[in-house]
Amino acid sequence: MPKKQDGHWYTNTVITRIQGKLVEVTERAAIVQVELLTYSILIPAADYTNLLNQINQQIEFHTLYYFEGQAQGNSFVPRLIGFSNERDRSFFQLFTTVKGIGNRKALRALIKPFNEIACAIAQRDIAILTELPEIGKRSAETIIAQLHGKLDEYIGATNITIEPSEPAVFNDAIEMLMQLGETKSDAKKLVQKVINMEPSINSADQIVHATFQFKGIT
Repeated sequence: MPKKQDGHWYTNTVITRIQGKLVEVTERAAIVQVELLTYSILIPAADYTNLLNQINQQIEFHTLYYFEGQAQGNSFVPRLIGFSNERDRSFFQLFTTVKGIGNRKALRALIKPFNEIACAIAQRDIAILTELPEIGKRSAETIIAQLHGKLDEYIGATNITIEPSEPAVFNDAIEMLMQLGETKSDAKKLVQKVINMEPSINSADQIVHATFQFKGIT
């Protein structure tokens, strides 16, 4: 059954994935041909440039299907939003749970890779969030208040691993976290996330302190 959220009606039972030929891309939508059918799929701003390089290629979108209210809610138009993977779709759904951020606003605002935005939220970095279109200081504060502590899986989405300038510092931080009760595996993951977000950090104490902030410990 469809479910209402933030003024829109969603359903998880219709069109969750589409594979076809990408025939056109605009700043707002991708046009995908699937045999005799052609779909217009809304896209996040962050995906526009990458999709331009895939025109006339086979492509797969993980989709979110919803009904958009029209004419003060008296009628509804079916819409599809497309994402390159399930994690991006899941992040988008979480992002649009924030008060005042609907689908259209989120699509325009998300001009950076989603894992970078997740890192900014985890770091409570208002300056980065206010660089996003339509996100002012008050909206950034609301995003942080509602999503901080809920984004571990999205921060880990990056495939970029930044090596610390001093490997000994990295290892010292892991040892300190283990002494504080973390398993070695979890300590490594926490330290790597901190290094990815703040590669300029050059002391074990700073890394450990940053992991506390990352986990919401004060």
